[in-house]
Amino acid sequence: MAENSSRILMELESARKTEMAGYYFYTVAAEMVEDSKGRKVFESLAKDELQHMTVVATIVDSVSGGLGWITYDEALAKSEGTEVEPLPIFKEENEMIDRLNENQTDLNAIQIGIEAEEDAIRFYSDLLKDAATPVEKVVLTTLLEMEKSHLKLLRWEGESIANEGFWCGNMEFSVEQERD
Repeated sequence: MAENSSRILMELESARKTEMAGYYFYTVAAEMVEDSKGRKVFESLAKDELQHMTVVATIVDSVSGGLGWITYDEALAKSEGTEVEPLPIFKEENEMIDRLNENQTDLNAIQIGIEAEEDAIRFYSDLLKDAATPVEKVVLTTLLEMEKSHLKLLRWEGESIANEGFWCGNMEFSVEQERD
């Protein structure tokens, strides 16, 4: 395995944990928000983060097992129907949740989410620079574009709440499906 691929693999294991933390955060934010549209936005983001986590874990397992990189869609199909391993990070150990607990407002939840998505975009952008194979590049680009969609959604909701006082909540589609 090339040195860059090995580093990317280690970073993907870190990404899996970050996606897990995002899943917990969005789950707690959904429980905190009283507005049903806002709740649906955070529930959808939590679902997406869980999907990212399982896909990244499946890719890491494939590469670690000597089978090489697989596409996002292959990893998604391979992970469907499998039980997600118990999530080991407790809500109390999540810095984002700690920040939300200090200021339990919708705008704060959105701001924390925006910061997390911006971090994810930087993370996947940096990994993409070191991607060696076409499959690596496509997988990392897919994850990067999904995180950009999450960021766009959160910014849009934040502007709506700040300017209009209400959630838009138009989650009639999954931001994950935009890539098709």
